[in-house]
Amino acid sequence: MNHNEFLPESLPHNPLPLFNEWFTQARKRNIQPNPDAMTLATVDADGRPSARIVLCKHLVSETGYVVFFTNYNSRKGAALSAHPYAACVFHWDHLHRQVRLEGRIVQSPSAESDTYFSSRAQDSQLGAWASQQSQPLSSRQQLATQLAKIKAEFVKHSTAAAPHIPRPPHWGGFRLWIEHIELWVEGPGRVHDRARWSRTLTERDTFNFDCSDWRSSRLNP
Repeated sequence: MNHNEFLPESLPHNPLPLFNEWFTQARKRNIQPNPDAMTLATVDADGRPSARIVLCKHLVSETGYVVFFTNYNSRKGAALSAHPYAACVFHWDHLHRQVRLEGRIVQSPSAESDTYFSSRAQDSQLGAWASQQSQPLSSRQQLATQLAKIKAEFVKHSTAAAPHIPRPPHWGGFRLWIEHIELWVEGPGRVHDRARWSRTLTERDTFNFDCSDWRSSRLNP
């Protein structure tokens, strides 16, 4: 990427097509590992923040949300249940670009979670059953024992060579509906190019929102 390639002088009314273009380029160029990795920040019921890396499995740019999957009983799952707002950051340093998202959190529809879970490797499916994510372990061996027990149970109750592993009820997707998005391009001398867009979300149903028009402004770096 040319360092002189900044954001358009006249900011687009809708930032989502440009975000989608950047996300697609990051994945296609495959310059750095896990281009779909994003930092997810949450706040728990006591107002304490925490952050971790998760993988963005879907970007729905038409309406404006991203999807990630996790154990609903994990620390992040509990935080999102208590305070259903989150922030995410994609940082593609090799492309000199960054995207920041803030917005509302809802659980994915069951069909969305089922479809993704069925696409995972069997070892990952079994791991989702065996791991009590974020809970204490006495040893690595305890986890190995839990995994072996789960695997034996599914094999015992199946006549197929590769048993069907259903999605655990405690595991699935979250949608982060974007209320605020910031696009950032690295500039020489740390004079970066930044712009922020905001919109208002109105709940339509359990999984979706109606969205206002975007409001945009350029920001000092």
